[in-house]
Amino acid sequence: MKSSAAAKARNLHFQLAALPYPEDALAPVISAETLKLHHGKHHKKYVDTMNQLLEKEPPGTTSTASSLAEVVRAAKGKLFNNAAQAWNHDFYWKSLSPKRQRPAGALLHRLEKDFGSYEGFAGKFAAAANGQFGSGWAWLVDKDGRLEVMATGNADTPMAHGIKCLLTVDVWEHAYYVDYRNERERYVSAILDRLNWEFAEKNLG
Repeated sequence: MKSSAAAKARNLHFQLAALPYPEDALAPVISAETLKLHHGKHHKKYVDTMNQLLEKEPPGTTSTASSLAEVVRAAKGKLFNNAAQAWNHDFYWKSLSPKRQRPAGALLHRLEKDFGSYEGFAGKFAAAANGQFGSGWAWLVDKDGRLEVMATGNADTPMAHGIKCLLTVDVWEHAYYVDYRNERERYVSAILDRLNWEFAEKNLG
């Protein structure tokens, strides 16, 4: 997500980033209809509301922020909720791939070391996503040099707490209801085959 050249005074203004693939690229796992609604309506609403709040933000903790991540780390309340959701969604789109992938190389070695196997990771990741009560996210993170699976509620994100994020899956109902109705488990099972391991490896560094 890039800051706009039309930013007012000291306040940042962000634009909704385009999807990294066509709207139908993840079908049949995620339909074009879902992506159109999820990205074009839900994600856009977070960005628009964040921009409105930033314009009204008095001089304070977010006045020196120069990126969306910095806004998230500095913000509180409604601004945090919308900025974090904007960041989470950007990260979510990049966490998905139109093609089936499997981890390889150093990342696969880390998964095997910290989870016992890729299957061990997949089981814990699915359990975190399915076990999140209500809205939220499941994450693969690098915490203190060890790969871990985390779940966060609502807009919360490990990034805001200084934890390196590698991948995420959105388990808010709007992420899957069009395609899977209330069957979150089926959505999570399907989306595991579309995780973008090349993106995760870049984040691992």
